[in-house]
Amino acid sequence: MLYLHFILLIREALFALTKFLEGEVCGLSGEAFWVHNMILVNCLRHNRILFGPFNLFSQRRWKKPVISAQTRLETRTRDLKLDKLMRHMHKLKTILDIHQLMSQRKRGSFVSVQLMSRWRNIVGLNVGMGAFLHKYPHVFELFMHPLRRNLCCKITRRMRDLVDEEEKIVKDSEPELVQRIKKLLMMSKNGTLHVHALRLIRRELGLPEDFRDSILRKYSKDFRLVDLEIVQLVARDESLAEAEIEKWREKEYKDKWLSEFETSYAFPINFPTGFKIERGYREKLKNWQRLPYLKPYESKEVLRMRMCGGIERFEKRAVGIIHELLSLTVEKMLVVERLAHFRKDFAIEVNVCELLLKHTGIFYICTKGSAQTVFLREAYSKGCLVMPNPIYVVRRKMLDLIFLGVRNTRSLEYPEEIQEERNGLVFRKNGGGRRDGDWVIPILDSYDRNVLVSPGEINDSKQPFDGCESGSSQSVFFEDQSS
Repeated sequence: MLYLHFILLIREALFALTKFLEGEVCGLSGEAFWVHNMILVNCLRHNRILFGPFNLFSQRRWKKPVISAQTRLETRTRDLKLDKLMRHMHKLKTILDIHQLMSQRKRGSFVSVQLMSRWRNIVGLNVGMGAFLHKYPHVFELFMHPLRRNLCCKITRRMRDLVDEEEKIVKDSEPELVQRIKKLLMMSKNGTLHVHALRLIRRELGLPEDFRDSILRKYSKDFRLVDLEIVQLVARDESLAEAEIEKWREKEYKDKWLSEFETSYAFPINFPTGFKIERGYREKLKNWQRLPYLKPYESKEVLRMRMCGGIERFEKRAVGIIHELLSLTVEKMLVVERLAHFRKDFAIEVNVCELLLKHTGIFYICTKGSAQTVFLREAYSKGCLVMPNPIYVVRRKMLDLIFLGVRNTRSLEYPEEIQEERNGLVFRKNGGGRRDGDWVIPILDSYDRNVLVSPGEINDSKQPFDGCESGSSQSVFFEDQSS
């Protein structure tokens, strides 16, 4: 109503002004100037004129900027080294997915590139399969099939040895994996977890592919399967009820001579380079570090104490649980979306993504790759793990093969292979025994008039083959490209 009252006052003032300026000053007739006056008042009424003497009384309400998980994610300080590491880890994950699909082929280790091109959407490639395979000759070995004359692929010996080494390390570390699963169950609200949730983070925890049978069923004294999809802890082991953060707190207490009040509930804080500390942030962080909370392995009867301390204690307990979960992983990182499968079991009733972005000194969310990944900042220094483990060392060796790219390809020839040239053909003889796909060589030799083949060299050719999966023989030859 007040706004309309001011409009009416301005309208009357303009009417009086019209009488005053009706002819000589403006050079307009009374009717034309009145139309012009009505247009001006209409513009004022709809607030189309932003600045001027007639709208100084109008005020716009100031809206407070919305602070959400999306805005925090967009305005966060980037860690370039962890982003670069994540890009390489995404390539390694894609290569391991391709290797897993290749290993599922029952007729041999060879797979045609034409067949592999169908896996492009499965592994999430945005380039052609052939172009991707040519980028990493130290990982994939491409060759022409001697009979079908189509391009085939197999994993190189160096990459295959690293995959076998990782499987051997995982198999030898079963007692450690059992303790890792027991600690996860001890953190849960009822001592139970869904097997599907463990399967989603199987590689991050270093579990074997058949962990349900090789670990959960094998150690029946420690675990019990309920309805085949829920694993339950049989007995609680209090010797394992100590979080990894307690080791850091004890070291800080002894080395830096800090008081127990300062270190009992504190977390290591490592801000990324370029992080701007706002006014009053240090004081808030200091008070938050001293705030007591319910630790991850404490008994569940004390869980109701969180109601007395407010939402800050409850959030700090969620930070402690996520911190311990990341500490139990091999590479101290985890996909954010997979944390949602543990919210109900760990009693985390807050927005996980917003909680991680709120504590940028403890966690770092990387958006490189196909999903958002959270890193434990204290575990990394200059893009490398501070305390490496055997599985991490093997995966770093796999990354080294990826870093090579198309360089040093001469080292791909194994020393035991001897090349011989005869009649424009190159023979490769492997002293280690037969090689897959070599059984077709005598069949091709029988059609070559320039090469004499004795009848005893021709093997039985009634074996079935598919693409480039086949049996084996003693020699392999390819056409000499230089001739």
